[in-house]
Amino acid sequence: MTDNAEQTEDSGFSYAYLYGAAFIILGFILMPQVRGWMKDHGHRWLYVPAVSRPASFLTTPIVRALALRLKVVDVPDARKIHGAPTPLLGGLAVFFGFAFSVFVNNLHSPEATGVAAASAIILIVGAWDDMRRVRATVKMAAQLLACAIVVYSGVRLSFFPPGLLEDAVEIFLTFLWLIGISNALNFLDGMDGLASGLGAIASLFIGITALQTDQPFLMFLSLGLMGGCLGFLPYNLRAGKPAAIFLGDAGSTFIGFTLASLGVLGTWDVNDPIKAFAMPMLILGVLIFDTTFITVSRVVSGKVSSVREWLEYVGRDHIHHKLVDVGLSRRQTVFFIFLVAASLGISALVLRNGRTVDALLLLIQGFNILFLLVILMQKGAGTRNKDNGSPH
Repeated sequence: MTDNAEQTEDSGFSYAYLYGAAFIILGFILMPQVRGWMKDHGHRWLYVPAVSRPASFLTTPIVRALALRLKVVDVPDARKIHGAPTPLLGGLAVFFGFAFSVFVNNLHSPEATGVAAASAIILIVGAWDDMRRVRATVKMAAQLLACAIVVYSGVRLSFFPPGLLEDAVEIFLTFLWLIGISNALNFLDGMDGLASGLGAIASLFIGITALQTDQPFLMFLSLGLMGGCLGFLPYNLRAGKPAAIFLGDAGSTFIGFTLASLGVLGTWDVNDPIKAFAMPMLILGVLIFDTTFITVSRVVSGKVSSVREWLEYVGRDHIHHKLVDVGLSRRQTVFFIFLVAASLGISALVLRNGRTVDALLLLIQGFNILFLLVILMQKGAGTRNKDNGSPH
């Protein structure tokens, strides 16, 4: 009992020390002299996440206390892997860190305003769903409204010549992309640190790619989101301890929707639509793969037959579940998926000076990497069925 009490005391002291250090760092960074110096010397790319990360880190304990007070907790059950009730609403801290960095750095434009307003709608509906369950039809209506706001603000896919039919197809594909990616990250939010870590990795590679293609505004927004995810991550992915707080639907759908919007906001290559298509597809490849895989398998097996059932269905058929079935620990599974996401992101960076054939080859390479995951997942399914006494 004494050792446990000492460990708890040491842990509390460590977090108090880090919290105080983050508060001092954020206060220093926000000084006008520091902000001006960083901007004048071309270090704004560093300044943006330097604001969003400590802002998110400092806000997370406040959000956690609020969630506990409101009793907004995720209670364990047979399909969940955590063993104790855990507070939700962590996405509010990520949103605050991101929004605060956007405000401090004056990152405003009609497109950014539209994305911010739409993301706020996604966040609010997600928080409502965390506090009291929301029907799938309401969530879908909110997502459609958010998509409409993004498109109305001028953020949409564009690869056809102007025309009524072409515009309708582009808008439809934009809606499909935004809804698909936002729900994909929500579906993958099943292990400590997985969704927030993937959000940080994807944001980083979008930011680097934006730098390569001379899109500073997009780079700043991406790095702001990365900082928000990284500030939350220490509470969600802790060494030797379970998560202190979860993103909740509010956080996972917000991060996913914002990533999807940034992918559409970017002008990746106006002269080569295949390269422009390949870059965001590779960066967000893990999300796209997992959603596509479970959607196809669930439709083929008859488990889902409508959009409503697709949104509401919960099962242990995601890549993180399958990798655990292979024999990886939860921590190993999370970092394995991180490495796959980073590998695909590096492939996207190679395309800066690449040709169309390079884009096609890298897409094939990405497909091969993900197909290796399928082989592992099928191995895991076979192992689990054997353990359960099933002949298949």
